[in-house]
Amino acid sequence: MKLLFITDNFIPETNAPATRTYEHCKEWAKKGMEVTVITCAPNFPKGKVFEGYRNKIYQKEKIDGINVIRVWTYITANEGSAKRIIDYASFMLSSFIAGLFIKTDLIIATSPQFFTVISGRWLSFWKRKKWVMEVRDIWPESIKAVGAMKDSLVIHFFEYLEKKMYVSASKIVVVTDSFKRYLIHQHKVSESKIEVVKNGIIKSNFLPSEKNSNLLKKLNLENKFVVGYIGTHGMAHALDFILASAAKINNKTLHFLLVGDGAKKAELLRLKEELKLQNVTMIDNVPKEQVVEYISILDIGLVNLKKSETFKSVIPSKIFELCAMQKPILIGVEGEAKEIVENYNVGVSFEPENFDSFQEALNYMSLSNRSYSFEKILIDFDRKFLATKMLTFLKSR
Repeated sequence: MKLLFITDNFIPETNAPATRTYEHCKEWAKKGMEVTVITCAPNFPKGKVFEGYRNKIYQKEKIDGINVIRVWTYITANEGSAKRIIDYASFMLSSFIAGLFIKTDLIIATSPQFFTVISGRWLSFWKRKKWVMEVRDIWPESIKAVGAMKDSLVIHFFEYLEKKMYVSASKIVVVTDSFKRYLIHQHKVSESKIEVVKNGIIKSNFLPSEKNSNLLKKLNLENKFVVGYIGTHGMAHALDFILASAAKINNKTLHFLLVGDGAKKAELLRLKEELKLQNVTMIDNVPKEQVVEYISILDIGLVNLKKSETFKSVIPSKIFELCAMQKPILIGVEGEAKEIVENYNVGVSFEPENFDSFQEALNYMSLSNRSYSFEKILIDFDRKFLATKMLTFLKSR
């Protein structure tokens, strides 16, 4: 079976969408599928093309059995609505043109953003092939939730497109149970058309290990109790709240480590300077193969989002990476993610953007001898099993 996957994020980018798509496609290729991914030159989140790549009209490579086609796009940093829309629209057009020349039995397009799934729908029409929509985020609801765009004619147009996409897709894959309920109740999508394939982890990529002593020394974090956030510094992640909270904490042993880049990084660095924070270390994004070293030095893994009804349906993938390395989680996300952390006994929750709740949970985790259990969550959210589940759904009539 020939599968064509359209995504604007792919390895060597290290964000959750890139990792999910790569790991699924890799497993499908192992099972004998002929998988082609159309993507762009890796540049997320700084808007700078990674070393070894160029933003060319068309380039091909083979990665772990996956045929990867990279097309030209207007590249910009992950900030500013107007430029990002041009970025998204350029990928929509480039991926559509490239896709016209790829033989396939089925087209899969992933959101956010919606321009990618428009490309998938167009290709479905012109190639007379069915297409599957993967919904990783309820877009444009998530845009409004972080305040990136106000309710306007543009948003209403995106919402119109959203409904059209749900109707035209032959099947829909969502990443949470909440997303499935949303599509059924808000958009009247047939339940039989939807499959839930949650984020997960390939355990062998994140094995438990001793703290990396060289890295602790390099970062001057020896003899510190390290609370770490490793991931995108975006509008959704409320890291300004974490910095403001760090300013109120007097425990000199406790130290916050923030690793990554994103739309809010420059603003967060300025805030750190304004608050004169000595208990916070911020460093840029690190290569994927080094992430495990940074997770190893954590005492607590932080998972944090803004307080919003929209984010109650989100399950951040970093939960599973932390669990694989047996790091307890301090989670400031309500809804499905909180339920997973608490039900599997892998961490403690706090109310998003509530300092008293945050401090109480942090004190409890840093001072108590509570034990955590990571075995069952790693079985239930094994990425290889989830990839097989998704492929079975794609192949079903």
